[in-house]
Amino acid sequence: MMHNLNKLFFNIFYNSSLFIILLIGIQNSSSKVKINLLINETIRLPISFIIGTSFISGSIFGSLFKLSTTKNTVQSERD
Repeated sequence: MMHNLNKLFFNIFYNSSLFIILLIGIQNSSSKVKINLLINETIRLPISFIIGTSFISGSIFGSLFKLSTTKNTVQSERD
């Protein structure tokens, strides 16, 4: 349990650091686009911000998925 908690905190710290670096890095970005969602479209955002946030969110969800599958595997081995 403590090992999973350490992994979770490390993942949050790592992805937060990446997000801060991303925000600093896109300050002078000039190419902006709108994203068409199912209902509306977003405001004009830099392309690097869109790509960076999708990478970071994928990293977060991937690590959470790995933690949940590890927990299920350990419980099934105990039974």
